Amino acid sequence: MKTIKFILTGIFFGIVMTQSEAVSWYRIQEMFRFQSFIMYGIIGTAVLTGMVLIALIKRLRMRDSQGQPIHFPDKDRRWKKYLAGGTIFGLGWAMTGACPGPVFVLLGQGYGVMLAVIAGALAGTYVCVLLGDRLPQ
Repeated sequence: MKTIKFILTGIFFGIVMTQSEAVSWYRIQEMFRFQSFIMYGIIGTAVLTGMVLIALIKRLRMRDSQGQPIHFPDKDRRWKKYLAGGTIFGLGWAMTGACPGPVFVLLGQGYGVMLAVIAGALAGTYVCVLLGDRLPQ
């Protein structure tokens, strides 16, 4: 039953991403060229929604599905690792025209070239795990 919930959530996510045109390479290109507000609106809405939900979780002292209190660790002030990671993420996004979530949506739409993007993302994750101790943390 738990698997069905995840599958249905994934299908819903794919539909929302497709209908909002967030998986469109042209929309992403427009965003990086500062020619359209659509993607900034989508990202801004997601950030605002996340901020409101986190505030509610903290204020209402909500618990997870196992009954444990939800805890948010203090912010890490070491900005260099975020700058490096964000730069790599942004370059990958700009080169492929898709961030990790839409990659699977695009694959489901029949864009087989996204298999190369998924393979690259998995390879990058593997290298990050291998070099984990030597990366700025």
